[in-house]
Amino acid sequence: MILHTTDNGVLWITLNRPAALNAITPDQRERIITRLSDASADPAVRAVVITATGKGFCAGADLRGGAAADVSGSAAAQPTERVAGDVARLIRRGAQRLVSAVLDCEKPVLAAVNGTAAGLGAHLAFACDLVVAAESATFIEVFARRGLVPDGGGAYLLPRLVGPQRAKELLFFGDAVTAADAERMGLVNRVVPDAGLEKAARDWAERLAAGPTRALALTKHLVNASLEADRGTAFAAEAAAQEINMTTADAREGVTAFVERRRPTYRGR
Repeated sequence: MILHTTDNGVLWITLNRPAALNAITPDQRERIITRLSDASADPAVRAVVITATGKGFCAGADLRGGAAADVSGSAAAQPTERVAGDVARLIRRGAQRLVSAVLDCEKPVLAAVNGTAAGLGAHLAFACDLVVAAESATFIEVFARRGLVPDGGGAYLLPRLVGPQRAKELLFFGDAVTAADAERMGLVNRVVPDAGLEKAARDWAERLAAGPTRALALTKHLVNASLEADRGTAFAAEAAAQEINMTTADAREGVTAFVERRRPTYRGR
């Protein structure tokens, strides 16, 4: 259900349940989390792409069975009697862990959205550092349609991408957003023809993989943390990141290449 391969420093994670529009099962979720965690520690991996097979990127959590729904961490699990705290626990262990794994990955993560991204599937894409979407892709906040509040970090991610009022519009109405409109709003970085999605994702991912890996990891952390930090805290974190980064071989290579007026060759170390 999850395909994975590493090519030219890029780990490709591919959701592979096309008949179910790649709705995420518990097993898929755990495999994605593990792959992202392993990527952080693997020097051979310098960028990650998350994509899918078939017509859908991800239809959200697989809710067809009680156990699957529970472990996927969706509030739409079977309507059986629950103990207070069960739903919150499921969300923390399921959808939130998946989104956090993307946000916390120390390598740049790019989403190549090939089709519909709904609910948790949309949040999986929005958590990525960069999003490239096929022209036929759509994004849908389905929660209000089902009488639910968003999970998987939706109410955290969307205001940071498009602002609170636009986020409320998307979450309140649950209307499908085309790839073109998503690009205009700032939800995705680039929209490309369907046939060119893999190439566009590969081009960007390989550029990232050829970059200064530790500098990119520190930059990702600074940007993500800045959204909750005051200026003093953000400036202190920036200075600390610079201190750490200047101990890397890639930083020395970058400065040396500038002085020698040549193109730098980064090794990710």
